[in-house]
Amino acid sequence: MGENVKGAGVFLELRKRLQSGLLVLRRDVAKSYAEVSVTGGDSSLHIRTPRGLLIVELPAGVSLVEGSCRDAPGAGDEMHFRMRLKVDQHTDDTGALGSVMERLQVQESYCFHCQSCGTRVLEERVFKRVLPLPNGNWSSLVDDWCCHPDPFANLKLLPRAEDCLLGDTHLLVPRDRGCEETLTQELSPSPITNKMADGQNQHTGKPNRRRTLVSCKSCTAGLGEAVAPGTLKLYITEVTVRPSVGDSQFDTSLDRSLFLEQTIAARLVELSSSQSMFRFSIQTPDGKAFILLWLLNSDSLIASLSATPSSTVSGDAVTSPSHRQCSERQSPTKAGSAVKVLYLSCSPSASTSSTHQDVVNTWEKDIGVHTLDLPLTTCQELLSVLTASTSCLPPSLHSMNSYQVAYMRL
Repeated sequence: MGENVKGAGVFLELRKRLQSGLLVLRRDVAKSYAEVSVTGGDSSLHIRTPRGLLIVELPAGVSLVEGSCRDAPGAGDEMHFRMRLKVDQHTDDTGALGSVMERLQVQESYCFHCQSCGTRVLEERVFKRVLPLPNGNWSSLVDDWCCHPDPFANLKLLPRAEDCLLGDTHLLVPRDRGCEETLTQELSPSPITNKMADGQNQHTGKPNRRRTLVSCKSCTAGLGEAVAPGTLKLYITEVTVRPSVGDSQFDTSLDRSLFLEQTIAARLVELSSSQSMFRFSIQTPDGKAFILLWLLNSDSLIASLSATPSSTVSGDAVTSPSHRQCSERQSPTKAGSAVKVLYLSCSPSASTSSTHQDVVNTWEKDIGVHTLDLPLTTCQELLSVLTASTSCLPPSLHSMNSYQVAYMRL
């Protein structure tokens, strides 16, 4: 982690909707506010320190209001600056391409690839219907609104032939003969009873069951599960869906952490926009909360720079484990779109045994909290992405109340 323990030398967050920005510098970059000058350039921001000039490229339509940069109260070994922006009203709010849920269309041919190795696991699927599944608590709502017994009780919503049903984090698609050559199935291990420190059983109130896990035959990566003999449940974090037309060799160069980060971030933005949900409980398939996630905003532009003039670090450095060392680069820095989140890990780590069960219980009773199911290994990867982002932030921005702060790229 090295340099990340102290945070980046220069960190910038711009808020397009608020038309404001925050600049944070370490004291080893400049000893006083008078030594720092911030001016606007041609679609860029110029930050001059005693060590030289640092330049951050801004998206089209975003610029600094000249003379608006002002000193702000700092913390510890940091200096803070506030500034005002001019944002074109037609500027895209997120810059995100959206998740696969937004891109799937009827009467189009798609191929499904294993995200880990790029192998095609489903060939040229054409869907006559692409339909969203109801919310996870739809069954209880039927009980509340119907004056007769629930006709859907104990029934699963399954796709018909040439259907694709969209969940919050998964797709339900019919299984075909081609799956025998690309996918494997096996039963999950027998459920293990969790033990409390005093030796008593820990009851979650949610039944454990053995699931039929579906994996890629080429690399054995888990892709989802078989929820019925003829139906596959594939997680959007484990597969990529591409149009069959013009489908060339799959590009496996995309970093796994980056893919996961962008996929989850885009989905959070879509759910918050369509359902006004901003708090999410990231759960494992057995219904156990793993991460509590609070979406604060989706209009941030962020950049993290080294303190060395003329050599910069991409804005990606604050959000991806693959850039943890924040090494210097000779390429221009671009302020990238990101969502800002608060999070709380509900899984005991080596450093603490706390699972924040009191907070989990409160969130579970709140109808304003939306649950998102992901495989256990993906939950662990997501937590690593979040903690890596936190570690690259200036120390004063690491936490808010009892929650950690992170940025996820769009």
